[in-house]
Amino acid sequence: MTKLLTARVEPAGRLRSLTRRPEFTLVLVALAGFVALAIATNGNLLSAGTLGAFFRFLAVPIVIGLAQMVVLAIGQMNLSVGALTGFCAMVAAWAMLEAGLPAPLAIGVALLVGLVAGVTNGLLVVFTRINGFIVTLATMTIIEGLRYGVNGPDTFQGYSPGLREFGRASLLGLPVVFLVALAVAALVAFFFARTVTGRQLLASGGSPFAARLSGISNDRSIVIAHALSGLLAGVAAVITVASSGSVNSSIGDDLLLPSFAAPIIGGVALTGGAVSVAGTCLAAFIVRLVDVLQAQFDINRRWIDLIVGAVVLGAVLLGTARQKLLRRSS
Repeated sequence: MTKLLTARVEPAGRLRSLTRRPEFTLVLVALAGFVALAIATNGNLLSAGTLGAFFRFLAVPIVIGLAQMVVLAIGQMNLSVGALTGFCAMVAAWAMLEAGLPAPLAIGVALLVGLVAGVTNGLLVVFTRINGFIVTLATMTIIEGLRYGVNGPDTFQGYSPGLREFGRASLLGLPVVFLVALAVAALVAFFFARTVTGRQLLASGGSPFAARLSGISNDRSIVIAHALSGLLAGVAAVITVASSGSVNSSIGDDLLLPSFAAPIIGGVALTGGAVSVAGTCLAAFIVRLVDVLQAQFDINRRWIDLIVGAVVLGAVLLGTARQKLLRRSS
């Protein structure tokens, strides 16, 4: 009889625990927002072309949000993530058009540039002992100059037809670049949930002192987190080059706010020690809905930035309040 009661209580407890998670709230908000926007656009959002474009341009916000999330996991920030994405995109296009490299090699070069820049960020933080916010603010400015130096104000276009075709391709009705972004998200989730290095990053972010006593190198965690962030920025750059068909020196300028909005709205703490890949992806979906709302109804972009910024601020304040309540209850 006791076993039967326990069996009945456990599913109820699991359901209660699920509904209390921030991701559950985000799912409800995302569904409600999508339905409301579909109704407001008289069903235009549900057309094959519009829906395909929606998910195609959702790929970069997901990956760029993950690029910021991995640094937030150790309690730091990467302000250079948008500029680095644009720089890697410019390098990939330059490699194809000016250096004559085939698309696979150009993609490899872009990923390598992102990885090297990320490692450099991490090493600068470790050796200077300056906060990552300041270090990446400086490298962001440097990278912006380098990005402009690749081709000045001119636009790169007419590169690999195969890569551009890949950016437009669909599989089972979904854009391939969106499926790539989901695959990247799955790999990041596996990294933090199942690998020793991923758990060490979370330990360093949660309590650097306790991590050090456990034999974990916080410096190593900092370098790995920034390196992974740079690599993900390179992935976002490749997706941008494939799906846009042309790149210029302004690529990446509008990615900094979305890079913070997705993980913070998704429930990632600024203090480090916790990540939410699902929450980051869902929040990127919600921010993308706001972008579609702006495009459909010709709302001034500044108002959209105000809304997203206010939501990010609200998420930070709610997260801080939740942490205080948890500390009091414990």
